[in-house]
Amino acid sequence: MRYVAIQHNGKPVLGLRTADGNIGIIGDESIESLLARGVDLARHGAQQAVGEVVSASEAAYLPPLARPPKIICVGLNYADHAKETKLEQPDYPTLFLRVPTSLAAHQAPLVRPAASDSLDFEGEVAVVLGKGGRFVDRERALELVAGYALFNDGSVREYQFRTTQWTAGKNFDRTGGFGPDLVTADELPPGARGLRIETRLNGQVVQSANTSDMLFDVATLISLISDVMTLEPGDVIVSGTPAGIGWTREPRLLMKAGDVCEVTVEGLGTLRNPVVDEADAG
Repeated sequence: MRYVAIQHNGKPVLGLRTADGNIGIIGDESIESLLARGVDLARHGAQQAVGEVVSASEAAYLPPLARPPKIICVGLNYADHAKETKLEQPDYPTLFLRVPTSLAAHQAPLVRPAASDSLDFEGEVAVVLGKGGRFVDRERALELVAGYALFNDGSVREYQFRTTQWTAGKNFDRTGGFGPDLVTADELPPGARGLRIETRLNGQVVQSANTSDMLFDVATLISLISDVMTLEPGDVIVSGTPAGIGWTREPRLLMKAGDVCEVTVEGLGTLRNPVVDEADAG
């Protein structure tokens, strides 16, 4: 099942992606609410009667989850990315948090902040949890996964590297692209392994790798994070980006107003975001 959150007739609604790529509305209960109630998204979607169908080209997308309980991001999770940043390859996941106000839906603009022109791209796979837990064994960790989505971890590098903590550079408003679909886990290989991940800036491929190249796979991430904090239904784990970021290029390749950034992963589709300056964002 492929769930899609959109704004329709002035309110947020939830739909399912139809066979022809459009969106069939199934109701106004959010994915967050469904997961909090313990709903199995794959089974739930199969039982729904699709109502009005909205054209994909005309839909006003929302992030699949507007306010996840937690957004836990993973840095340096591909060896080639750690190498290009000249940072030491970690033997434990590099974790940081995002906040919901940093999210931007599919087709919505990523906002280059007035404070800095150093907005960079990072194509990633987001893991959405359907169950929570603490001290989760790696062997059963994938049982917690409800599905997967695309993420562009837009990073304001100047602020990211002002301190050893990355929080500021990762949380400017509307810098994190998220969507368009939440694809239930049964639609993809376990742990979303073996999938081609690619980022394009204005049509040019700038990142290309495979999710099997992760240093810490999805099951390992869930298990290790659950040692630190209680995971909850609706939590999102953003699993890391491969090499090719703009900050380490010579000359640097950073996003600017008028650009279009796309993240594509096999089986998940494409997340597309134009870029605007904050002064023009509205």
